[in-house]
Amino acid sequence: MAFGGHAADANGLHNPQKISDIPLHWARQTPNAAAFHEDGEVITFGQLGSNIDAAKRFLQDLGATTGDRVMIVAENCSAVITLLFALSELGAWPAVVNARLSEREIESIRAHCVPRVMLFMHSVSPDAVRHGVRYRAKEVAPAGLGALMMADIDTTSTRESASLAREVALLIYTSGTTGTPKGVMATHRGLLHFARVSAQSRSMTQADCAYAVMPMSHIFGLATLLLATLQAGASLRLSARFKAEEVLAALAAGEISILQGVPTMFTRIVAHIREQAVAVSAPTLRYLYTGGGPLDPTLKADVEALFGQALHHGYGMTEYAGSLFITRMDRPRSDCSAGEIVEGAELRVVGPDGAELSNGEPGELWVRGPGVMLGYYRAPEQTDEALREGGWLNTGDIGRIGPDGALFIVGRTKDLIIRSGFNVYPIEVESVINTYPSIRQSAVVGREAGDGDEEVVAFVEMKDGEAFDADELRLYLADRLSAYKRPAEIIRIDVIPTTASGKLLKQRLRLIANEPG
Repeated sequence: MAFGGHAADANGLHNPQKISDIPLHWARQTPNAAAFHEDGEVITFGQLGSNIDAAKRFLQDLGATTGDRVMIVAENCSAVITLLFALSELGAWPAVVNARLSEREIESIRAHCVPRVMLFMHSVSPDAVRHGVRYRAKEVAPAGLGALMMADIDTTSTRESASLAREVALLIYTSGTTGTPKGVMATHRGLLHFARVSAQSRSMTQADCAYAVMPMSHIFGLATLLLATLQAGASLRLSARFKAEEVLAALAAGEISILQGVPTMFTRIVAHIREQAVAVSAPTLRYLYTGGGPLDPTLKADVEALFGQALHHGYGMTEYAGSLFITRMDRPRSDCSAGEIVEGAELRVVGPDGAELSNGEPGELWVRGPGVMLGYYRAPEQTDEALREGGWLNTGDIGRIGPDGALFIVGRTKDLIIRSGFNVYPIEVESVINTYPSIRQSAVVGREAGDGDEEVVAFVEMKDGEAFDADELRLYLADRLSAYKRPAEIIRIDVIPTTASGKLLKQRLRLIANEPG
């Protein structure tokens, strides 16, 4: 069954062609309005526009121009955003990578995209300093950007054609939880479309302020937070690293009207509130949203009980420049669906043979629309595997469509566990485990058991001060899961590992689960 979205208004910006048109529009229209709140300072749209112009001149002086790549090793700060938009003006591609990545990961991305310029935004990131030193970067302080570190210019870096360069807005490197990171070529068209759709779906206005801790190296931080918020002429409260106490203090002070993040972020907020017996106060909060990972009923119920309002949810991916499905503000859901399809997007749910399935049947999700990536940079075989005939993108996710058209994510194709011939979807098992009172969160993976069969292995992170009793947990699960879905082994782990953007690092857990002995 195929689904399509509906049309929407342009939300004030007329026919933008590149992502930098968004802030520059507001720099002209509302120069005194706040764009960012950073370390107690306010940066207006007028200041942002001036900083973009200054950064553009700095980059030009370095010889950067249309078709170049510029790698930015950073954590969230206004200078990173300024660089993103300055490069957009030049037709060069930013490749923002989180400074908390390992040296191996940073070097893998550098070797792949071969940037002409490599910058390290160390003012808010000690990890960026560490990486900068490794590349023998020198301290500079260009106008509009402030202090940063810069490696030697790579004169061997080749430029992409002007036509390709101006179509692609930037490279977003996937987290690489299953192998070498891939560089997604996200287009201006796709990002601009999503910014408008997202701002509209959240009924955003210039009065809003969104908390921005999701990394700008991730599609969530870049599209859902940065571009969608600026699309509405609203402001961002920038934060380099997540601290639950910082979020709650900003909410209590009435500084945030929109709080968005991955489920792990909300899990930490709930844990902090309960373990520290913090009183929840959020006088200006009007919208809560989680994406970038599955939402389980326990977390949804906990967040909604503590904040007294709906926790919205959505489904998107890097390869589609943002969300494809979003729950609607005027009809919040009691279930954990990802909501309704957004304008311009189409969906097919297909079986192993590529044939479309009926409503309610779980299958692989194929999507089409303006947000589909141009491809993976310098990876034609991977691009051909993902992009199918007719403009369809194979997401690699498994989902089903409910009777009212809502999407329910069942799991990832690569996460599916085959147990005694039955399909086990980790999301379902995790949702049940997470209802156990002493468990903070869980992660379920498969373990090879011979003859193509797999066992279910669960990793659990306990709440502070709670004891771990595997036998008690097994008894609890026995009443709630079919025998083939129950974990063969339950492993306690101090903290379930996540990527810099907060996604569960299941590849690392699979390695642990499959270790000999």
